[in-house]
Amino acid sequence: MPHYPLSPELAAFVAKTLGFTSVDNSFNAQRDSYSRMCQAFTPPRPDGLRVSDVQLAGVPVRAYCPSRPMPADGWPCLLYLHGGGWVVGDLDSHDFITAYLAAQLQVLVIAVDYRLAPEQPFPAAFDDCLAVWRALQAGASPFALDKRRQLVIGDSAGGNLAAALCLALRDAGQTLPAAQVLLYPGLGGGADLPSRQQCADAPLLGSNDVEDYLDLYLPALHRQSPYARPLLATDFSGLPAAFIALAQFDPLRDDGELYHRRLLAAGGRSQLYPGLGLVHGCLRAKGLAPEVDALYGALLDYLRACLQ
Repeated sequence: MPHYPLSPELAAFVAKTLGFTSVDNSFNAQRDSYSRMCQAFTPPRPDGLRVSDVQLAGVPVRAYCPSRPMPADGWPCLLYLHGGGWVVGDLDSHDFITAYLAAQLQVLVIAVDYRLAPEQPFPAAFDDCLAVWRALQAGASPFALDKRRQLVIGDSAGGNLAAALCLALRDAGQTLPAAQVLLYPGLGGGADLPSRQQCADAPLLGSNDVEDYLDLYLPALHRQSPYARPLLATDFSGLPAAFIALAQFDPLRDDGELYHRRLLAAGGRSQLYPGLGLVHGCLRAKGLAPEVDALYGALLDYLRACLQ
């Protein structure tokens, strides 16, 4: 890919990912293809975790709890919102990262199986994530939680939902996460952002894909909602500290950078990881490319600092 100078390792990851194709254009076929692709990159779960599928506020979630004794103040907790353009993805598709984070950090991770578009467009996924967060705050889960050490983390569309969750909670005057961790998020930036042109045909996600996913997720009547497109918010003050990881070869790159700048301009705290050499969806390349492992290292460092 001369246009996008990927490392040989990341180029091999992209080629393997692109080898999974749908039998037709139906959403079920696309989801099946995506699931098979994710499974191909999913290692065995690490030892030392108790994993349970439960419901919170009527929403299916998967909890990854370390086998060690619970800390005196309750479990530090990461609420994980998966990517997939709001259209594909589920608890299994991102099991590789949720289990890894729980084991590495020795904290409780709760992954949300929110409803998918286009069958359930906005605000269904957003409502599900908000309902799960509120249920956790209300003590409705089987776990005792450390109130001071709860974060929200999401990749791609999940990063959108994480940022939207923080906006909605701030607007409602409710308990906010201690931090928002957004991994190559799509935050509803305009089609005129430079990265949309520079990375129009980038590996694994092009600018047309971004627009297609948005059309499926977002009915016309909600196009201006900051809970669907967080960059449309008029006030970025009072939001949690952020860690925002970009991918260099990603049409969504400028979404994350713009959000970072707006948080800082409003007096907030934000750390930007530039993601040089990375492509959208590269989290699955853990252990396959050194630049992806470097992203994981920075992510774990940030999370440990927040959770300790």
